[in-house]
Amino acid sequence: MKVLVSDQLSEVGVKILEETPGIEVDVNVGLPPEKLKEIIGGYDGLVIRSATKVTADIIEAAHNLKVIGRAGIGLDNVDITAASQRGIIVMNTPEGNTITTAEHTMAMIFALSRNIPQATASLKDGRWEKKTLKGRELFNKTLAVIGAGHIGRIVADRAKGMKMKVIVYDPYIKPEVIERMDLEPVSFDEMLKRADYITVHTPKTEETTNIINRDAISKMKKGAMVINCARGGIYNEDDVCEALKSGQLGGAAFDVFTKEPPGKTELIEQHNFICTPHLGASTKEAQENVAKDVAEQIVAYLLHGSIKNAVNVPSISAELMATLRPYVSLVERMGAFQSQLADSAVIEARIDYSGTVTDYDVAPLTTAMLKGLLTPILGDDVNFVNAPHIASDRGIKVVESKSATSEDFASLIKLTVKTIEGENIVSGAIFGKKLPRILRINNFYLEAIPEGHNLFIHNQDKPGVIGQIATTLGKRGINISRMQVGEQKEKRQNVILLTTNPVVGDDILGEIHGLENVFSVRKIEL
Repeated sequence: MKVLVSDQLSEVGVKILEETPGIEVDVNVGLPPEKLKEIIGGYDGLVIRSATKVTADIIEAAHNLKVIGRAGIGLDNVDITAASQRGIIVMNTPEGNTITTAEHTMAMIFALSRNIPQATASLKDGRWEKKTLKGRELFNKTLAVIGAGHIGRIVADRAKGMKMKVIVYDPYIKPEVIERMDLEPVSFDEMLKRADYITVHTPKTEETTNIINRDAISKMKKGAMVINCARGGIYNEDDVCEALKSGQLGGAAFDVFTKEPPGKTELIEQHNFICTPHLGASTKEAQENVAKDVAEQIVAYLLHGSIKNAVNVPSISAELMATLRPYVSLVERMGAFQSQLADSAVIEARIDYSGTVTDYDVAPLTTAMLKGLLTPILGDDVNFVNAPHIASDRGIKVVESKSATSEDFASLIKLTVKTIEGENIVSGAIFGKKLPRILRINNFYLEAIPEGHNLFIHNQDKPGVIGQIATTLGKRGINISRMQVGEQKEKRQNVILLTTNPVVGDDILGEIHGLENVFSVRKIEL
């Protein structure tokens, strides 16, 4: 089996590949896309970090490729859909750099508070600016942590060791679960009002993009400080720059940027802004950990068929996967649908299997459902291995039931998700041998293909409503690829699931919501 390492990888990982009988490894770093496309067909495995872009074109040329392994978490540089269509396993290494990223966050907080980069530069320039570089203590200050995942929890623990007060905003975790961590859960607005420091530890999703913007900053204490060692774009960089200039923010420390490298920008030039070039995971220990993990995972899959930390397939045998793959796709998308319907933290996920699907071990399907449920919240941090653990960690009760009979379909799967505010039901089935369909959304019945950019609209069933929606989209250059309507006759209400191209922006979403007889509209990405 031939493996290509196309990005810089710690020698620990390369050595594992080189010393494994049956594995032949080539290290070829910095390949231009056309060269990678030219040679990729000769390899069974590909090991990358963040530099290599594994596009659909590359995957199309990868005739023998079986697995892509990312030494790290983020998979923005891999076309996972194209890989899945070709049956290529995509793996990451989600645990290898959590401690080092948390420690970098604490280092940034210290450096920001005591003006260490500015003082260093001043002294090296021959100046002694002791009075102008006065800092602040961390003792008794309030640190707000956005996102109570692994890294956020480690940061909170380290901050408590410095005798800081730690508050946590995470709408996807029940407050009592956060309290069991000996942390204080707060609302978004309360967090802004109380925080002396804000650090974010979430993936970049539609909900977290620009979560700290001009409006949020205006609600913060004057002189508060913000830190970003997560993903570029979670803070609105222009708004942060403006707040630094006005004095509303006392300082900011960023390790990540919307565009990397960012080049010279007005933000970087601010005297109270410190930055590092995406060093959060750049320690010897972290790079060795992720290199070791990815090498061992690649070897285990290519030589033994064992799957670990895959983001596009659960850990089941190839024979069973051939039968269950359509169901895996269905339940994962049902989970993602439910996650985007939820308006508050998930308390319970109940999945009911009926019909012939119960002839098989459905545990991998339940795992796939959980991955779908958690991915819109956590992005690449969740995979088919850790999804059950993350769900348990977040206090989500998982209930599974099986019935050998199904009245209307050979197999039917119903997913009921309870949140703090209520519950939603989504049912689905496989048409033919491999066509996933969503058949029920709460009390509305339809037949929808669960894929693509979607709008989920709840409206009064009156003549002209659908036409108004279509006209609004058409005027803004949005094409409707598919449309399914579910009807509730006794209440004269509809739900409409529209698949659009391209994705609909928030401004258009607002226009549709403002139409007469439209109750609600939300985007659903599947």
